Amino acid sequence: ICQMSRIVALDYGGKRTGVAATDELQIIASPVDTIETSKLMDFLKQYIQKENVSDLVVGLSVRFSGELNEIENQIQPFLKKFEKEFPLIKIHRENEMFTSKMASRAMFEGGMKKKKRQEKGMVDKVSAVIILQSFLSHKL
Repeated sequence: ICQMSRIVALDYGGKRTGVAATDELQIIASPVDTIETSKLMDFLKQYIQKENVSDLVVGLSVRFSGELNEIENQIQPFLKKFEKEFPLIKIHRENEMFTSKMASRAMFEGGMKKKKRQEKGMVDKVSAVIILQSFLSHKL
């Protein structure tokens, strides 16, 4: 029997990281939370103890020129640490060039009130959902 598991996605940021996850059938991506990046590893350890997670998708921050953004200097050490901690969880990278813009637009078009849209963590969470949905769309 196929074991059901979730895919977790991160919109990794210098200060805050948006977290999203699929349902156990890996069909729907939903926002989980926005975490201070300094506390991200602890949050993931707790989450992964509770939930069966098979994959981690982390936004790949690329400029138009194709070079990687500075944030990659923080993402790389984080991924090494994650891999050591959770060797069975597969890590994927997903281009996130437009996710923040898309997240802002999605929240606006969804009728979210301006005050809610301006909450710091909201864009991060929605961006993580977009990264995850993008990953799911070409995984199938």
